[in-house]
Amino acid sequence: MAGSGRTGPRSTDHAWLITGPLVLFAVVCSTVTGLTAARPFGEWPLAAVLLAAMVAAGLPVLNFTVRRQSIGVTLTEIPLVLAFYFVRPLTVVVIYTLAAVLTHLRHRMGPTKLWFNVARAAAGSSVAVLALQAFPPVEGVGPRTWLTLFVAASMVSLFSITSVAGVHTLLQGWQAGREAFRKSPSMLLATAMNIVSGLIILILIATTWWSLLLLGTLTTALALVYRAYAQFFRQHRTLADMYELSRAVSGSGQDGTLADALLGRVRALMQAEYATLWLPAQGRHPEVLLTSRIADSGLLDVAPTPAELRQRARDEGRTVVLGRGMTTDGDLRGPVSGQGVKDVIAVPLRSGQATIGTLEVVNRLGASNYFARTDVPLLETVGAHAAVALENSRLVDRLRHDAYHDALTRLPNRRRISGALDEAVKIRAPGEVVALLLFDVDRLRQVNESLGHAAGDKVLTEVAARLRACAPSSALVGRVGGDEFLVTLRLESAEAALELAGQLREQIRDEMVFDALTLDVDTAVGVAVHPDHGSDAASLLQRVDLAATAAKAVPGSVQLFNPALESRSLRRLGLAGDLRRALDDGELEVYFQPKVTLRDRRLVGVECLARWEHPAHGWVAPDDFVAVAEHTGQLGRLTEFVLREGLRRSRDWSHGEQPLAVAVNLSARSLTDQHFPAHVRELLEEYGVPPQRLTLEIKEAGVLDGTERPIPTLRRLRDLGVRLSVDDFGTGDSSLAHLRRLPVHEVKVDRSFVQGMATDPGDLAIVNAVVTLSQQFGLAVVAEGVESELTLELLQDIGCQIGQGFLFSRPLPYERLEAWFGAQVDPETISAGELPRLRVVL
Repeated sequence: MAGSGRTGPRSTDHAWLITGPLVLFAVVCSTVTGLTAARPFGEWPLAAVLLAAMVAAGLPVLNFTVRRQSIGVTLTEIPLVLAFYFVRPLTVVVIYTLAAVLTHLRHRMGPTKLWFNVARAAAGSSVAVLALQAFPPVEGVGPRTWLTLFVAASMVSLFSITSVAGVHTLLQGWQAGREAFRKSPSMLLATAMNIVSGLIILILIATTWWSLLLLGTLTTALALVYRAYAQFFRQHRTLADMYELSRAVSGSGQDGTLADALLGRVRALMQAEYATLWLPAQGRHPEVLLTSRIADSGLLDVAPTPAELRQRARDEGRTVVLGRGMTTDGDLRGPVSGQGVKDVIAVPLRSGQATIGTLEVVNRLGASNYFARTDVPLLETVGAHAAVALENSRLVDRLRHDAYHDALTRLPNRRRISGALDEAVKIRAPGEVVALLLFDVDRLRQVNESLGHAAGDKVLTEVAARLRACAPSSALVGRVGGDEFLVTLRLESAEAALELAGQLREQIRDEMVFDALTLDVDTAVGVAVHPDHGSDAASLLQRVDLAATAAKAVPGSVQLFNPALESRSLRRLGLAGDLRRALDDGELEVYFQPKVTLRDRRLVGVECLARWEHPAHGWVAPDDFVAVAEHTGQLGRLTEFVLREGLRRSRDWSHGEQPLAVAVNLSARSLTDQHFPAHVRELLEEYGVPPQRLTLEIKEAGVLDGTERPIPTLRRLRDLGVRLSVDDFGTGDSSLAHLRRLPVHEVKVDRSFVQGMATDPGDLAIVNAVVTLSQQFGLAVVAEGVESELTLELLQDIGCQIGQGFLFSRPLPYERLEAWFGAQVDPETISAGELPRLRVVL
């Protein structure tokens, strides 16, 4: 079977395996005809006329569309019928073969194809005239003559179809040969119509030679009609092709197949051997150079034309044409011809005023065919459609990119990372985990407020650059929130994830220099891994966020997720509604913890602390419900509740001739409320408590946040006569020097340093420094967390004035506080104007 055992088509040189036998067959048939015919040659003048007619009939190819199938027709059978009737047999072979030579030379076919077609014509005409010799002699133009000439002319066509199918089978396989036979009915129909037309002309000529005048007139009219039809059909087909091209290009711009849809159709529309699309690099889009070639099913990444041709079209923004009679850039003819290019049209692709690339077609199909001037505006129209489609495609690509990337850092955003995680967790790899590392940038808000958002953006951009540079190449680095960055990758274990998180955190902590400003940026890092901490992207992102939140409690720490973090978060979420109800129903209580002078054990006041016993959860940690109140907008109500209860108890003690100061914790958010000082004044007047008996304690992070925001509120509170205290001092990054500009009266040393004084020289040094410098600034110092006699002695030695802790008393409800007061205070020390002294220290 033809084509079996081969992986591709054979070279056209193998066509000689068919051409040679055809030549031999033509010689044999012609020899037999010459031996059997009485006069094999003759009628040369008439033969010359018929030769001219054959050449004229064979050059144009008439195209007709029948049932959406295009049929190409030549009229060579008409003069062939006349030649069979008027000319000697071998003369017919000679002029028909010579006509084939002249016709195919005019079409500039290659040698192999030329000689195959000439041999095919010679063999077909030879077998036809040999058949005519076997038939009875032709006499007149009656039906018997019609049948004889019809059979002879049909034999030429049948022999031609068989030869073409044979060479296709030899070169391309049996499927190509079968396809040639499948198309034969339309060819035979056209041949039959030509033969009938030739017979009609023969009848007219046999009747009178004057009929040639009528035939000439009819032929001229038909030629004009066909020309108009061909022009209309060509325009219609061009419009249809343009519509299909535009629709295909528009539809392919969304899925990234624009080049495939464009180039193949442009090449077919322009009947070109090559169609090339060139888009130079632009922004994040790389250079594109793709070529569709007629012999290839895919696209090539090379082009047959030199780069300077398309570069000139792009730089000058005009169409470059090289071809017969319409060359615009003659200096390019040499380089182009050297690469086997006979003609080319390159049009610029414009987007507004800019030129984004070029579209070019090369080598009009057919050795004798060239691009015409009418092809230039056609390709320019195609280029305009292509430019719009390309810009739309790039716009869609930009929108898709922006939808999945952060605008500031250009990192993948939460949506992109969530999709990547969903894909990553589907792939199980033994001995590996999918690790998530969430970096939360500390104090970014302070940077924005102090230096402006431009400085904050620079910090975020620098953090992103450092993470990209330091993270492993297999990691996906993204920005999932305002000050949160996520790194995800596959690692050996959760321990490896913790180690990597620590290394990346250290890289981020290096100094950041912006112009003349140097910043130290730290991060809290949360870590979660799949499959230990979640099976999908949503749960993993939620849990790594919980881990990062927990890491903020210990500055600069790295926290691995554990189930306790989630249970606490869920518990806080459920407490939101319960807290509102508890405030409405008065379920919260206020406990009081005494504050005592360390030298003479005198009671100077109490700190008011909110406590909540939940009906279902039991005692709720203050940190939990205070955080819930802050995030649900109930912090103001909670603060007012504690203030009212503290002032009410202070008033009651005053009525009992035992005046006692109260201290209330204040949130940093309250300092941003310009109405808060006035509200405090109203409460003091309502309960009749002197302002100096009220101390408001604000955490260090709230009062020393690096901005001037809390200062006006603090000054208004100080002007009321209220005492102000900085709580938990030492846990932040502020220095004692910052206290000089604040209108505060007191500093409370955090319990973490006080409890470590007896065992850690560093903690002792810190407390000593705070006490010494605070006294120089005229500030009172309160030590929290006094729980042992040794700690008490150390605090006395360094000059600390006031202490608070379990050594004196735990926080107590009001009833138990009264009992404690009665048991611990020496009645003899209670006198007007003096603070009560404790009897003993428990």
